[in-house]
Amino acid sequence: MYYVVNVDWIINLSMKKIPYLTAKEAARELGVSLPTLYAYVSRGLIRSESAGSDPRARRYHREDIEKLKLRKEARRQPEVMVESALHLGTPVLESAITLIENGKLYYRGYDALELAANAPVEAVAALLWTGDLGAPVDTTPVELSPRVQAVHEQIRDLPAFEKFQVLLPLAAVDDLAAYDLRAVAQTGARILRLMVMLAANRELNREGIARALQQAWIPDQRQAAELINAALILCADHELNVSSFTARCVASANATPYAVVSAGLAALQGTKHGGYTERVEAFLNEAGSPEGTYPAMAARLKRGEQVPGFGHPLYPEGDPRGRMLLNVVMQRYPNSTAAAFAQAAVESASKLIGELPTIDLGLVILARALALPPGSAIALFAMGRTIGWIGHAIEQYQKDRLIRPRARYTGNLPSEG
Repeated sequence: MYYVVNVDWIINLSMKKIPYLTAKEAARELGVSLPTLYAYVSRGLIRSESAGSDPRARRYHREDIEKLKLRKEARRQPEVMVESALHLGTPVLESAITLIENGKLYYRGYDALELAANAPVEAVAALLWTGDLGAPVDTTPVELSPRVQAVHEQIRDLPAFEKFQVLLPLAAVDDLAAYDLRAVAQTGARILRLMVMLAANRELNREGIARALQQAWIPDQRQAAELINAALILCADHELNVSSFTARCVASANATPYAVVSAGLAALQGTKHGGYTERVEAFLNEAGSPEGTYPAMAARLKRGEQVPGFGHPLYPEGDPRGRMLLNVVMQRYPNSTAAAFAQAAVESASKLIGELPTIDLGLVILARALALPPGSAIALFAMGRTIGWIGHAIEQYQKDRLIRPRARYTGNLPSEG
Protein backbone atom coordinates (compact mmCIF):
# COMPACT_ATOMS: atom_id res chain seq x y z
CA MET A 1 0.00 0.00 0.00
CA TYR A 2 1.28 3.45 -0.88
CA TYR A 3 -0.25 5.27 2.08
CA VAL A 4 -3.07 5.21 4.61
CA VAL A 5 -5.82 7.75 4.09
CA ASN A 6 -6.83 9.72 7.16
CA VAL A 7 -9.89 11.82 6.44
CA ASP A 8 -11.02 12.91 9.91
CA TRP A 9 -9.27 16.28 9.81
CA ILE A 10 -11.49 17.39 6.90
CA ILE A 11 -14.75 15.62 7.72
CA ASN A 12 -14.95 17.13 11.19
CA LEU A 13 -14.56 20.66 9.88
CA SER A 14 -17.81 21.00 7.99
CA MET A 15 -21.53 21.03 8.64
CA LYS A 16 -22.93 18.24 6.52
CA LYS A 17 -26.38 17.93 5.02
CA ILE A 18 -28.44 15.63 7.27
CA PRO A 19 -28.63 12.30 5.42
CA TYR A 20 -31.68 11.03 7.33
CA LEU A 21 -35.28 12.10 7.90
CA THR A 22 -37.85 11.15 10.51
CA ALA A 23 -40.96 9.27 9.44
CA LYS A 24 -43.09 12.42 9.43
CA GLU A 25 -40.45 14.37 7.49
CA ALA A 26 -40.06 11.58 4.95
CA ALA A 27 -43.82 11.24 4.45
CA ARG A 28 -44.15 15.00 4.03
CA GLU A 29 -41.35 15.08 1.44
CA LEU A 30 -43.09 12.37 -0.57
CA GLY A 31 -46.60 13.73 -0.03
CA VAL A 32 -47.85 10.38 1.28
CA SER A 33 -49.31 8.99 4.49
CA LEU A 34 -47.23 7.18 7.09
CA PRO A 35 -48.71 3.76 6.12
CA THR A 36 -47.66 4.40 2.52
CA LEU A 37 -44.16 5.30 3.69
CA TYR A 38 -43.95 2.04 5.64
CA ALA A 39 -45.14 0.18 2.53
CA TYR A 40 -42.29 1.74 0.54
CA VAL A 41 -39.86 0.51 3.20
CA SER A 42 -41.27 -3.03 3.13
CA ARG A 43 -40.89 -3.08 -0.67
CA GLY A 44 -37.23 -2.09 -0.37
CA LEU A 45 -37.67 1.32 -1.98
CA ILE A 46 -36.53 3.23 1.11
CA ARG A 47 -33.95 2.15 3.65
CA SER A 48 -34.63 2.73 7.33
CA GLU A 49 -32.65 2.08 10.47
CA SER A 50 -32.89 2.42 14.22
CA ALA A 51 -32.66 5.98 15.54
CA GLY A 52 -31.53 5.74 19.15
CA SER A 53 -32.43 3.64 22.15
CA ASP A 54 -36.15 3.45 21.35
CA PRO A 55 -36.57 0.41 19.05
CA ARG A 56 -39.74 1.95 17.62
CA ALA A 57 -37.93 5.08 16.46
CA ARG A 58 -36.68 4.83 12.89
CA ARG A 59 -34.89 7.17 10.51
CA TYR A 60 -35.09 7.10 6.73
CA HIS A 61 -32.39 7.67 4.10
CA ARG A 62 -32.80 11.03 2.40
CA GLU A 63 -31.08 9.74 -0.75
CA ASP A 64 -33.72 7.02 -1.24
CA ILE A 65 -36.51 9.53 -0.71
CA GLU A 66 -35.02 11.89 -3.30
CA LYS A 67 -34.74 9.05 -5.82
CA LEU A 68 -38.34 8.02 -5.21
CA LYS A 69 -39.50 11.60 -5.68
CA LEU A 70 -37.71 11.72 -9.03
CA ARG A 71 -39.38 8.50 -10.14
CA LYS A 72 -42.81 9.82 -9.20
CA GLU A 73 -42.11 13.10 -11.00
CA ALA A 74 -40.98 11.21 -14.09
CA ARG A 75 -44.34 9.45 -14.26
CA ARG A 76 -46.26 12.71 -13.86
CA GLN A 77 -44.19 14.92 -16.16
CA PRO A 78 -41.97 12.81 -18.43
CA GLU A 79 -41.14 15.75 -20.71
CA VAL A 80 -39.78 17.76 -17.76
CA MET A 81 -37.70 14.84 -16.55
CA VAL A 82 -36.19 14.35 -19.99
CA GLU A 83 -35.07 17.98 -20.03
CA SER A 84 -33.71 17.87 -16.47
CA ALA A 85 -31.78 14.69 -17.26
CA LEU A 86 -29.18 16.84 -19.00
CA HIS A 87 -28.40 18.64 -15.72
CA LEU A 88 -27.43 16.04 -13.09
CA GLY A 89 -30.87 14.48 -13.40
CA THR A 90 -32.23 11.08 -14.34
CA PRO A 91 -29.64 8.74 -15.95
CA VAL A 92 -29.84 8.79 -19.74
CA LEU A 93 -27.28 6.14 -20.73
CA GLU A 94 -26.30 2.73 -19.44
CA SER A 95 -22.67 2.19 -18.51
CA ALA A 96 -20.75 -0.47 -16.60
CA ILE A 97 -17.69 1.70 -15.98
CA THR A 98 -18.28 4.00 -13.01
CA LEU A 99 -20.69 4.12 -10.09
CA ILE A 100 -21.14 7.11 -7.77
CA GLU A 101 -23.18 6.04 -4.78
CA ASN A 102 -23.44 6.96 -1.10
CA GLY A 103 -20.57 9.41 -1.38
CA LYS A 104 -18.19 6.85 -2.88
CA LEU A 105 -16.65 6.32 -6.31
CA TYR A 106 -16.29 2.87 -7.86
CA TYR A 107 -14.62 1.71 -11.08
CA ARG A 108 -16.31 -1.50 -12.27
CA GLY A 109 -17.16 -2.36 -8.67
CA TYR A 110 -13.72 -1.50 -7.22
CA ASP A 111 -13.40 1.37 -4.75
CA ALA A 112 -11.49 4.06 -6.68
CA LEU A 113 -9.70 5.28 -3.56
CA GLU A 114 -8.41 1.79 -2.80
CA LEU A 115 -7.21 1.50 -6.37
CA ALA A 116 -5.47 4.87 -6.06
CA ALA A 117 -3.68 3.64 -2.95
CA ASN A 118 -2.68 0.21 -4.22
CA ALA A 119 -2.75 -0.17 -8.00
CA PRO A 120 -0.60 1.23 -10.83
CA VAL A 121 -2.49 3.49 -13.21
CA GLU A 122 -1.85 1.02 -16.04
CA ALA A 123 -3.86 -1.63 -14.17
CA VAL A 124 -6.75 0.79 -13.75
CA ALA A 125 -6.63 1.54 -17.47
CA ALA A 126 -6.86 -2.20 -18.12
CA LEU A 127 -9.81 -2.42 -15.74
CA LEU A 128 -11.74 0.39 -17.42
CA TRP A 129 -10.94 -0.80 -20.94
CA THR A 130 -11.29 -4.58 -20.55
CA GLY A 131 -12.98 -5.18 -17.20
CA ASP A 132 -9.87 -7.07 -16.03
CA LEU A 133 -7.63 -5.39 -13.47
CA GLY A 134 -4.82 -7.77 -14.37
CA ALA A 135 -5.01 -7.45 -18.16
CA PRO A 136 -1.77 -6.31 -19.82
CA VAL A 137 -1.56 -2.80 -21.24
CA ASP A 138 0.79 -2.10 -24.14
CA THR A 139 3.85 -0.18 -22.91
CA THR A 140 5.67 -0.09 -26.23
CA PRO A 141 7.44 3.27 -26.58
CA VAL A 142 5.68 5.68 -28.93
CA GLU A 143 7.62 6.99 -31.92
CA LEU A 144 6.71 10.44 -33.17
CA SER A 145 6.39 10.85 -36.90
CA PRO A 146 8.70 13.43 -38.54
CA ARG A 147 5.89 15.98 -38.90
CA VAL A 148 4.81 15.57 -35.25
CA GLN A 149 8.43 15.90 -34.13
CA ALA A 150 8.84 19.07 -36.20
CA VAL A 151 5.78 20.74 -34.69
CA HIS A 152 6.69 19.55 -31.20
CA GLU A 153 10.04 21.28 -31.44
CA GLN A 154 8.24 24.54 -32.15
CA ILE A 155 5.82 24.25 -29.22
CA ARG A 156 7.76 22.22 -26.64
CA ASP A 157 7.69 25.18 -24.21
CA LEU A 158 3.88 25.33 -24.17
CA PRO A 159 2.01 23.85 -21.20
CA ALA A 160 1.31 20.14 -21.61
CA PHE A 161 -2.43 20.55 -22.09
CA GLU A 162 -2.00 22.86 -25.06
CA LYS A 163 0.48 20.44 -26.61
CA PHE A 164 -2.09 17.67 -26.31
CA GLN A 165 -4.61 19.75 -28.22
CA VAL A 166 -2.18 20.66 -30.99
CA LEU A 167 -0.38 17.36 -31.54
CA LEU A 168 -2.99 14.64 -30.99
CA PRO A 169 -4.90 15.48 -34.21
CA LEU A 170 -1.60 15.58 -36.09
CA ALA A 171 -0.50 12.23 -34.65
CA ALA A 172 -3.85 10.76 -35.71
CA VAL A 173 -2.99 11.41 -39.37
CA ASP A 174 -0.15 8.86 -39.22
CA ASP A 175 -1.81 6.28 -36.97
CA LEU A 176 -3.97 4.45 -39.51
CA ALA A 177 -4.38 1.49 -37.14
CA ALA A 178 -6.65 3.74 -35.06
CA TYR A 179 -9.39 3.20 -37.63
CA ASP A 180 -9.64 -0.42 -36.50
CA LEU A 181 -12.37 -0.07 -33.88
CA ARG A 182 -11.84 -3.67 -32.79
CA ALA A 183 -8.52 -2.69 -31.17
CA VAL A 184 -9.47 0.46 -29.29
CA ALA A 185 -7.58 -0.48 -26.11
CA GLN A 186 -4.34 -0.73 -28.09
CA THR A 187 -4.98 2.65 -29.71
CA GLY A 188 -5.87 4.08 -26.30
CA ALA A 189 -2.55 2.88 -24.89
CA ARG A 190 -0.68 4.63 -27.72
CA ILE A 191 -2.62 7.86 -27.18
CA LEU A 192 -2.02 7.80 -23.43
CA ARG A 193 1.71 7.21 -23.74
CA LEU A 194 1.94 9.90 -26.42
CA MET A 195 0.36 12.37 -23.99
CA VAL A 196 2.79 11.30 -21.26
CA MET A 197 5.69 11.79 -23.66
CA LEU A 198 4.47 15.29 -24.53
CA ALA A 199 4.00 16.19 -20.86
CA ALA A 200 7.43 14.81 -19.96
CA ASN A 201 9.11 16.47 -22.96
CA ARG A 202 11.22 13.41 -23.62
CA GLU A 203 11.13 9.95 -25.14
CA LEU A 204 9.84 7.12 -22.95
CA ASN A 205 11.13 3.63 -22.42
CA ARG A 206 8.96 0.91 -20.91
CA GLU A 207 8.83 2.62 -17.52
CA GLY A 208 5.48 3.19 -15.86
CA ILE A 209 3.47 6.32 -16.60
CA ALA A 210 3.71 7.80 -13.11
CA ARG A 211 7.43 7.08 -12.89
CA ALA A 212 8.04 8.69 -16.30
CA LEU A 213 6.27 11.89 -15.22
CA GLN A 214 8.08 11.97 -11.89
CA GLN A 215 11.50 11.55 -13.51
CA ALA A 216 10.74 14.30 -16.00
CA TRP A 217 9.14 16.79 -13.60
CA ILE A 218 10.82 16.17 -10.24
CA PRO A 219 13.69 13.69 -10.68
CA ASP A 220 14.98 14.22 -7.13
CA GLN A 221 11.68 13.11 -5.53
CA ARG A 222 11.30 9.45 -6.40
CA GLN A 223 8.47 8.96 -3.88
CA ALA A 224 6.38 11.52 -5.77
CA ALA A 225 5.58 8.89 -8.42
CA GLU A 226 3.13 7.31 -5.98
CA LEU A 227 1.27 10.61 -5.57
CA ILE A 228 1.17 11.25 -9.31
CA ASN A 229 -0.12 7.71 -9.80
CA ALA A 230 -2.91 8.29 -7.27
CA ALA A 231 -3.93 11.58 -8.90
CA LEU A 232 -4.15 9.96 -12.35
CA ILE A 233 -6.34 7.15 -11.03
CA LEU A 234 -8.68 9.48 -9.14
CA CYS A 235 -9.12 11.51 -12.35
CA ALA A 236 -9.65 8.46 -14.57
CA ASP A 237 -13.43 8.60 -14.77
CA HIS A 238 -16.45 10.23 -13.18
CA GLU A 239 -19.47 8.83 -14.95
CA LEU A 240 -21.17 11.08 -17.57
CA ASN A 241 -19.44 14.39 -16.91
CA VAL A 242 -19.50 16.82 -19.80
CA SER A 243 -16.23 15.61 -21.36
CA SER A 244 -17.12 11.92 -21.10
CA PHE A 245 -20.57 12.54 -22.55
CA THR A 246 -18.93 14.50 -25.37
CA ALA A 247 -16.51 11.61 -25.91
CA ARG A 248 -19.38 9.14 -26.11
CA CYS A 249 -21.23 11.30 -28.62
CA VAL A 250 -18.16 11.41 -30.84
CA ALA A 251 -17.59 7.67 -30.46
CA SER A 252 -21.23 7.00 -31.37
CA ALA A 253 -20.48 8.45 -34.81
CA ASN A 254 -17.68 5.85 -35.18
CA ALA A 255 -14.99 8.52 -35.12
CA THR A 256 -11.53 7.26 -34.14
CA PRO A 257 -10.26 7.22 -30.54
CA TYR A 258 -8.02 10.19 -31.41
CA ALA A 259 -11.12 12.23 -32.27
CA VAL A 260 -12.79 11.00 -29.08
CA VAL A 261 -9.89 12.19 -26.91
CA SER A 262 -9.55 15.49 -28.81
CA ALA A 263 -13.25 16.16 -28.20
CA GLY A 264 -12.87 15.26 -24.54
CA LEU A 265 -9.95 17.69 -24.23
CA ALA A 266 -12.03 20.48 -25.77
CA ALA A 267 -14.72 19.99 -23.12
CA LEU A 268 -12.26 19.47 -20.28
CA GLN A 269 -10.61 22.82 -20.98
CA GLY A 270 -13.80 24.68 -20.05
CA THR A 271 -13.77 26.62 -16.78
CA LYS A 272 -16.74 24.62 -15.47
CA HIS A 273 -14.80 21.37 -15.88
CA GLY A 274 -11.04 20.71 -15.84
CA GLY A 275 -10.29 24.38 -16.46
CA TYR A 276 -11.79 24.96 -13.02
CA THR A 277 -8.35 24.07 -11.63
CA GLU A 278 -7.01 27.35 -13.03
CA ARG A 279 -9.70 29.23 -11.12
CA VAL A 280 -8.58 27.44 -7.95
CA GLU A 281 -4.98 28.41 -8.71
CA ALA A 282 -6.04 32.02 -9.22
CA PHE A 283 -7.82 32.05 -5.87
CA LEU A 284 -4.75 30.72 -4.03
CA ASN A 285 -2.60 33.32 -5.78
CA GLU A 286 -5.09 35.95 -4.71
CA ALA A 287 -4.83 34.76 -1.11
CA GLY A 288 -1.03 34.98 -1.31
CA SER A 289 -0.41 32.98 1.86
CA PRO A 290 -2.23 30.45 4.06
CA GLU A 291 -3.17 33.30 6.39
CA GLY A 292 -4.67 35.17 3.46
CA THR A 293 -7.18 32.47 2.49
CA TYR A 294 -9.88 33.56 4.95
CA PRO A 295 -9.90 37.26 3.98
CA ALA A 296 -9.62 36.36 0.27
CA MET A 297 -12.58 34.01 0.59
CA ALA A 298 -14.59 36.58 2.55
CA ALA A 299 -13.82 39.25 -0.06
CA ARG A 300 -15.11 36.98 -2.81
CA LEU A 301 -18.32 36.39 -0.91
CA LYS A 302 -18.80 40.13 -0.40
CA ARG A 303 -18.42 40.65 -4.15
CA GLY A 304 -20.95 37.91 -4.86
CA GLU A 305 -18.28 35.68 -6.40
CA GLN A 306 -17.91 31.93 -6.12
CA VAL A 307 -15.17 30.36 -4.01
CA PRO A 308 -13.61 27.77 -6.36
CA GLY A 309 -12.54 24.34 -5.17
CA PHE A 310 -15.39 23.62 -2.77
CA GLY A 311 -18.78 21.91 -2.97
CA HIS A 312 -19.65 19.11 -5.38
CA PRO A 313 -23.33 18.40 -6.19
CA LEU A 314 -22.74 14.64 -6.33
CA TYR A 315 -21.00 14.56 -2.95
CA PRO A 316 -22.97 16.44 -0.27
CA GLU A 317 -20.63 14.97 2.35
CA GLY A 318 -17.47 15.88 0.45
CA ASP A 319 -15.66 14.79 -2.71
CA PRO A 320 -13.66 11.69 -1.66
CA ARG A 321 -11.11 12.31 -4.42
CA GLY A 322 -10.25 15.78 -3.15
CA ARG A 323 -10.19 14.53 0.42
CA MET A 324 -7.71 11.81 -0.46
CA LEU A 325 -5.34 14.08 -2.38
CA LEU A 326 -5.30 16.66 0.40
CA ASN A 327 -4.63 14.00 3.01
CA VAL A 328 -1.75 12.68 0.94
CA VAL A 329 -0.16 16.14 0.93
CA MET A 330 -0.76 16.55 4.68
CA GLN A 331 0.89 13.19 5.37
CA ARG A 332 3.81 13.38 2.97
CA TYR A 333 4.54 17.12 3.13
CA PRO A 334 3.15 18.22 6.53
CA ASN A 335 5.47 21.21 6.84
CA SER A 336 5.03 22.49 3.30
CA THR A 337 3.37 25.74 2.34
CA ALA A 338 0.97 23.71 0.18
CA ALA A 339 -0.20 21.73 3.21
CA ALA A 340 -0.66 24.94 5.18
CA PHE A 341 -2.67 26.39 2.28
CA ALA A 342 -4.85 23.28 2.18
CA GLN A 343 -5.64 23.31 5.87
CA ALA A 344 -6.30 27.06 5.94
CA ALA A 345 -8.55 26.89 2.89
CA VAL A 346 -10.57 23.97 4.25
CA GLU A 347 -11.00 25.64 7.64
CA SER A 348 -12.00 28.93 6.03
CA ALA A 349 -14.53 27.24 3.75
CA SER A 350 -16.01 25.39 6.72
CA LYS A 351 -16.56 28.65 8.59
CA LEU A 352 -17.77 30.78 5.68
CA ILE A 353 -19.64 28.53 3.23
CA GLY A 354 -19.96 25.15 4.95
CA GLU A 355 -18.60 23.23 1.96
CA LEU A 356 -15.90 20.61 1.51
CA PRO A 357 -13.04 20.52 -1.03
CA THR A 358 -13.30 19.02 -4.51
CA ILE A 359 -10.74 17.17 -6.60
CA ASP A 360 -9.85 20.51 -8.24
CA LEU A 361 -8.42 21.89 -5.01
CA GLY A 362 -6.71 18.55 -4.39
CA LEU A 363 -4.96 18.61 -7.76
CA VAL A 364 -3.76 22.19 -7.36
CA ILE A 365 -2.47 21.59 -3.82
CA LEU A 366 -0.71 18.40 -4.94
CA ALA A 367 0.93 20.22 -7.86
CA ARG A 368 2.12 22.94 -5.48
CA ALA A 369 3.44 20.47 -2.92
CA LEU A 370 5.49 18.68 -5.57
CA ALA A 371 6.52 21.93 -7.30
CA LEU A 372 5.26 20.62 -10.64
CA PRO A 373 5.51 22.71 -13.83
CA PRO A 374 2.78 25.31 -14.52
CA GLY A 375 -0.40 23.76 -15.87
CA SER A 376 0.34 20.36 -14.33
CA ALA A 377 -2.97 20.15 -12.46
CA ILE A 378 -5.09 20.17 -15.62
CA ALA A 379 -2.48 18.06 -17.45
CA LEU A 380 -2.80 15.34 -14.80
CA PHE A 381 -6.57 15.67 -15.05
CA ALA A 382 -6.40 15.24 -18.84
CA MET A 383 -4.06 12.25 -18.84
CA GLY A 384 -6.07 10.50 -16.16
CA ARG A 385 -9.44 11.26 -17.75
CA THR A 386 -8.20 10.02 -21.13
CA ILE A 387 -8.37 6.55 -19.61
CA GLY A 388 -12.06 7.07 -18.93
CA TRP A 389 -12.76 8.55 -22.36
CA ILE A 390 -11.25 5.49 -24.03
CA GLY A 391 -13.33 3.26 -21.75
CA HIS A 392 -16.51 5.12 -22.71
CA ALA A 393 -15.54 4.95 -26.39
CA ILE A 394 -15.11 1.17 -26.19
CA GLU A 395 -18.51 0.85 -24.55
CA GLN A 396 -20.16 3.10 -27.14
CA TYR A 397 -18.55 1.35 -30.11
CA GLN A 398 -19.92 -1.93 -28.77
CA LYS A 399 -23.43 -0.47 -28.49
CA ASP A 400 -23.19 0.66 -32.12
CA ARG A 401 -25.89 3.32 -31.72
CA LEU A 402 -25.70 6.97 -32.72
CA ILE A 403 -26.44 9.39 -29.87
CA ARG A 404 -28.91 11.79 -31.43
CA PRO A 405 -31.42 13.42 -29.04
CA ARG A 406 -34.19 15.68 -30.30
CA ALA A 407 -34.62 19.35 -29.40
CA ARG A 408 -37.86 21.03 -28.35
CA TYR A 409 -38.28 23.97 -30.74
CA THR A 410 -39.04 27.29 -28.99
CA GLY A 411 -38.49 29.75 -31.85
CA ASN A 412 -40.90 31.48 -34.21
CA LEU A 413 -43.38 29.23 -35.94
CA PRO A 414 -43.37 29.18 -39.75
CA SER A 415 -45.97 31.37 -41.34
CA GLU A 416 -48.79 29.73 -43.29
CA GLY A 417 -49.88 30.64 -46.78
